[in-house]
Amino acid sequence: MLAHIGNSWRQALDAEFGKPYFKGLMAFVSDERKKHTIYPPTPQVFTWTQMCSIRDVKVVILGQDPYHGPNQAHGLCFSVQKPVPPPHSLVNIYKELATDIEGFQHPGHGDLTGWAEQGVLLLNAVLTVREHQANSHKDKGWEAFTDAVVHWLNGNLNGVVFMLWGACAQKKDIAIDRRRHHVLETSHPSPTSAHRGFLGCKHFSEANKLLKNSGKQPINWTAL
Repeated sequence: MLAHIGNSWRQALDAEFGKPYFKGLMAFVSDERKKHTIYPPTPQVFTWTQMCSIRDVKVVILGQDPYHGPNQAHGLCFSVQKPVPPPHSLVNIYKELATDIEGFQHPGHGDLTGWAEQGVLLLNAVLTVREHQANSHKDKGWEAFTDAVVHWLNGNLNGVVFMLWGACAQKKDIAIDRRRHHVLETSHPSPTSAHRGFLGCKHFSEANKLLKNSGKQPINWTAL
């Protein structure tokens, strides 16, 4: 599985791979794949490391765990590859973008690769899941690994915009130095909670303002 991690990420996170929790996690996922259908496929678990260099990350969007339906998860949180229809949370993300970003229109697909290539890290807290069993790989070690990713970004970069939607994402807040970085928090975009703050949050335009103020190129959210 580690063969699919982007080079800059592998070098930055190298210390994690030898730790007992990570070795145990890899053994657990390997065993799970022998017994169950696991998403995403092995080559796509670390897609989020293949889109840009770790030092080029500008925005972090944190998800919970991968989609658990067939052909959905491909290693970028909230994203699905064509021709899979966008799931409900992503539909709400597009609704918010349409009111927040001038010229944004629903792209007719759910593939967010265009954002990832610009430095938007689309990271789930947990990186694998059993088919049709949400949160089935929770508390197996992935959280410690993705905590390490956030710690590295926090300590080695400046002016990153962290979008924390919902309680699970907001748990990562403890690792973020708000004197160095920006944190935007609201409810999760799922249909059950989007109306509690996500719709109308204007996080996408706010992120671009913060990036410009840091002297960084803003994200073209319409480039999908």
